[in-house]
Amino acid sequence: MPLTAPLSRRRLLAVLPALALAGCGFQLRGTKSGNLPYKTMHIALPETADVRIWLERYINAAGSSELVDDPKMADATFQQLADSRQKTILSVNAQGRVREYRLQLNYTFRMVNAKGLVLVPPNEINLSRDISFDDSNILAKDLEEGLLWRDMNNDLVNQIMRRLSIIKPKNPDLEEAE
Repeated sequence: MPLTAPLSRRRLLAVLPALALAGCGFQLRGTKSGNLPYKTMHIALPETADVRIWLERYINAAGSSELVDDPKMADATFQQLADSRQKTILSVNAQGRVREYRLQLNYTFRMVNAKGLVLVPPNEINLSRDISFDDSNILAKDLEEGLLWRDMNNDLVNQIMRRLSIIKPKNPDLEEAE
């Protein structure tokens, strides 16, 4: 009996934090941010575009909207208006060699209906990351830069999904009648 008592206490101590978190309404980020107000949706981007691939994953995982290939069959169409990515020198050392770079991603999008009327006005997302540079570790720094661009893409799509789920789309049909 002496062995089972400490084990049951350990189990109880392990379960208590989980029960406390569940009872307080704790929820992981992103679990509610995928509920879009559109039944069907079209993404007007090439099939190989990173943003399209990530958006499709998030929308399919949320399950609240169905993706369609024909924009005329969609309640809403996601349109990319601008996508610029820049790598600029942030600082140099005394010998004039680069020490740091800044990676910048500027993205603008909007949502339109099948008639081409704007549901969600243009939204701009600006992301930046700083990366140090070392001549002796060029390969490692290239890999790090690739990971930072990937992280920025992931952050971009998270922000797009949050904005689309929060923004109340306006009804352009009603505005057109007025």
